[in-house]
Parts: sequence; C-alpha cells; structure tokens
Amino acid sequence: MHFSDREQKVLNGLKEWENALAEYQPNDFEQIYHQYVDRSFALLPEGIQERFFGMMDGWLFHLHALIQGSQLQTDARERILSAGRIFQPDIETVEDMRELSLEQMEYIATLQISRHRLYSFLQGGSAGSGGSLMLGADIPAMAVINLRAVQLVAMSYGFEVNTPFEMMAALKVFHVAMMPKRMQSAGWDELMRDLRKAEDFYFYHGREEITNPSWLEQPLKQVFKGIAILFFRKKKLSGFPLISMGIGAGVNYQMTRKVTDFAHRYYQARYFFRKGLTED
Repeated sequence: MHFSDREQKVLNGLKEWENALAEYQPNDFEQIYHQYVDRSFALLPEGIQERFFGMMDGWLFHLHALIQGSQLQTDARERILSAGRIFQPDIETVEDMRELSLEQMEYIATLQISRHRLYSFLQGGSAGSGGSLMLGADIPAMAVINLRAVQLVAMSYGFEVNTPFEMMAALKVFHVAMMPKRMQSAGWDELMRDLRKAEDFYFYHGREEITNPSWLEQPLKQVFKGIAILFFRKKKLSGFPLISMGIGAGVNYQMTRKVTDFAHRYYQARYFFRKGLTED
C-alpha cells in the first residue's frame, strides 16, 4: 500500500496520539473527582439511572437530527462542497469529497474547526457577561456547537452523517471526546471495533447506548464554570465583568478544542481505514 509523504506523516502522528492516549495516567485530583461522580450516581436506584441516561441518549439523537435538518447546516454543507470544488470542480455530493487529497480535506476540516472554536469562545464570553439568559443557555448552546462541529468535520472528509452508521459514529465521537482523557482510550478502541465490524457502513450493529456517568464529568465542569461566573460577574474592570467573561470564554474554547481535536483524529483514521479497504 502506497502513502504519500504527507499521508505517512499524518499516519505516524495518529499512531503516536493513540499510544499517548493509551498510556495516559490520571493525577490524584482526577481520580478523586471520578470516584466522587461514580459514588454520587451509585446512590440513585438503578431504574432511575437507566431512565436518566435513556433520556440523555434520546435528547442527543433528537439534537443531532435537529441540527442536520436545519437551514444553517444545509448552508454549511454547501460551503464545504464549494470549498471542495476549488480543488475538484466536479464535486456534487458529500461523498464526492473523498476524491480530494488528505491535505485538501485537512484544510477544509480545519476551517470548520477554527470557526466553531471561535463560536465557543464568543458563547463563553457572552455567558460570562452576567446575563442570566445567556448563562442559562450556555450548556445547550455548547452541545449544539460541538455536535455540529463533529458533523462538519465528518462532511469535510466525505462522510454524510444522515445514515444510521454515520449518525451513531458522530454521536459516539462526540461522546468519547467529552469523556475524561483517562477513559478516552477505551472509547477510541470501541470506535475502531465498530469500524472493523461494519459490513456496509450504512446500518449500525454495535452498542447503541451513548451516555453514562463518566460522560457527565464534562457537563459538571460546565456547571462549575457557571458557579464561578456567578461569583465573579459583579467584579468589574472598566465597567465589564472581564474575569467572568474570561472564565466562560476560556473554558468553552478548551472544551471545543478537545472535541474538535478528537473528531479530527477519528475522521483521519476513517480516511486511512477507507484507503486501506480500497487499496488492499
């Protein structure tokens, strides 16, 4: 199998990233925090836990469908196709994006990633400005921004996310990306197993449950961020609550950076997986 110099460099970087993920060791604070979250949820009856996470899964499925059906996403899809036509004029569908080189796909994906990191930064600054409405809308807004970013990275690599397999892949990428780093290696392995088990890449045959107690650590961090914003929003510099705005913008940016980095790695892996299938 022949890879270009750039493809080989990206593949080597992907392998190094996978190894670093597998070798990651949590610090004492992370372990204590993880134990606290687990013990807190263990106090709830099992039936309540199942209903809660079932509701969370259903909410994510509906959110995914809502984003996919929105005019905003349709316009974004057209922008991606237009960017692809700069390099390959005959591109008409998302699947046609696969005709592009890895460098071209990376460039288009990076545009989507940069744009959504900026959205998160601005959303965090707005949430930290002191407005109760913006602060209350922060968690739903961040879910939309980050899930939408995963979908657009997928499209940049030629994967339309409206089929059962690609929908579950995008949701699971979003889920694993939100998990604590110490748990991401196991989540990554599951994503890779789903790829190896897939038959036609249309129907999904793996585990359909998405959320679990470990996934809630990131939303809980968003809650703690909200508490910090409420504490500092009355401390103003030059008439603006710059400290609370900085907290909101910084935390949101880092969250989207984490999600988009993971999503980009996954769809790079999909590129090599598909290339391996077609060139064996």
